[in-house]
Amino acid sequence: MDDDGNRSIDYREFKKGIHDYGVDIDDEQVKKMYTAFDSDKSGNIDFDEFLKALRPPMSSARKNVILQAFRKLDKTGDGVITIEDLRGVYNVRKHPKFLNGEKTEEQLFRQFLDSFDAPGEADGQVTKDEFTNYYCGVSASIDTDAYFILMMKNAWKLD
Repeated sequence: MDDDGNRSIDYREFKKGIHDYGVDIDDEQVKKMYTAFDSDKSGNIDFDEFLKALRPPMSSARKNVILQAFRKLDKTGDGVITIEDLRGVYNVRKHPKFLNGEKTEEQLFRQFLDSFDAPGEADGQVTKDEFTNYYCGVSASIDTDAYFILMMKNAWKLD
């Protein structure tokens, strides 16, 4: 669908892709779909917008355990996880790149925080929305609430 390879889809590409894939809908329906996918109203659909639109909604149980993990990491309670919040909560001392001296603790914390950001938007901090969006993506590939909750509780050592 991304005919020009710029990692986003404009309306022309979207419309062409819909028809190329054999979806038989009129132009008005294509426009409505495009508008629904273009959540930031930029006029282009980027990869994250596309994935978000396709994800199933999360149950309240999943949302609650994600929030519980976020609160555990957000030591200052200001709604943003920073390197200072991670100290004492996230241990990198057994990370192979720390052990071999390739990266410092600070660099590994930053790498961890940046993994929650969209490509090219790394800022060294994680908001509740970014954290939730990340785990919404993880959630989409896990069938049951029980398994997702178990995974989150084990990963973040939640009660």
